[in-house]
Amino acid sequence: MTMHQMISTPVFPAATLERMEELYPLQAGLLHHRLPDHPLLSLDALAALGESLAAEQIEYNPGDLPVGIRPEDVPSNGLSIGETIRTIDSNRSWAVLKNIESVPAYRELLLSLLAELKPVVEPRTGAMLTPQGFVFISSPGSITPYHFDPEHNILLQLRGSKVMNVWPAGDERFAHRVEHERYHTGGHRNLPWQDGFEGGQQRVPLSPGEAALMPVMAPHFVANGDTPSISLSITWRSEWSYRESEAHAANALLRRAGMNPSMPPRWPDHARAKTVGWRIARKLRLVS
Repeated sequence: MTMHQMISTPVFPAATLERMEELYPLQAGLLHHRLPDHPLLSLDALAALGESLAAEQIEYNPGDLPVGIRPEDVPSNGLSIGETIRTIDSNRSWAVLKNIESVPAYRELLLSLLAELKPVVEPRTGAMLTPQGFVFISSPGSITPYHFDPEHNILLQLRGSKVMNVWPAGDERFAHRVEHERYHTGGHRNLPWQDGFEGGQQRVPLSPGEAALMPVMAPHFVANGDTPSISLSITWRSEWSYRESEAHAANALLRRAGMNPSMPPRWPDHARAKTVGWRIARKLRLVS
């Protein structure tokens, strides 16, 4: 059975594309999807996928963690990735399968979904670069700690429920420019958490058939509901997102030289000098 036979109608309805036109690329918001029960996304299929992926493509740990836990403090759950996924209803864990596009069937699924979004995305941020897919499998009540990500992202809820807690991207009250610089020069995605952040977020509850549009580098954490959850994250980069990354990396270089550079503008066309400088420095191997 081909992917086109499994998905015979558009996954994203016209109303979702209209809503994306209002939100993308700067605002988070609720969308809807019609991705049917799919054989590639069953627990058994995902367990087999996890067992086939390279070690750097899987991440899993106990799900009952503090929102602001440091990466080095995250413990093991004592299980294999296959065991974690197959017993997700009772093992109080959280798992992510990364870069599923490395497997041809999953790449076909990912690209078919992204193709539906091109009419909205490309007029705003240009070509959809570096398509990547991630699957999140979570036990009831598990928490994904406070973090940010460099991709444009739509998270499709397939099973169970969760609440995306999203803070404004680029607002230094919730992620200081130094945290951006650290991340874009090889640091972990998790962010320092302060209880005072609570109340400043947008809450996006998700049930099957719903999806969340996530802006580039918007700080967020995820609280799962009282049943096991499966979510598919479809992501892409843009020249805009790469420029933002490079501007932060250039700022890190300036900071190491004793300067205190300002936060780059949210629309990185205005940071062209820094991004060009960063690219030249990389070519000259002045930075890693």
